[in-house]
Amino acid sequence: MYKVYILKSDVTGKFYIGHTENIFNRLNRHNRGLVRSTKHGVPWKIIYTEDFVDKNSAYKRELQVKSYRSF
Repeated sequence: MYKVYILKSDVTGKFYIGHTENIFNRLNRHNRGLVRSTKHGVPWKIIYTEDFVDKNSAYKRELQVKSYRSF
């Protein structure tokens, strides 16, 4: 099972959209500063998730959600 997720930074107020197979491990990596694109916004909180059966479907949805961004 894969998840598309949206994180929000408590520090900057910015959002991050991604997909993963293990949401708790991925959030831990974001909050430990191990992801270059999110290390300046620690701590991050999950504000939204969607479940998908396979990685390809999750990735397509991630791209779709990112296309909605207007900020």
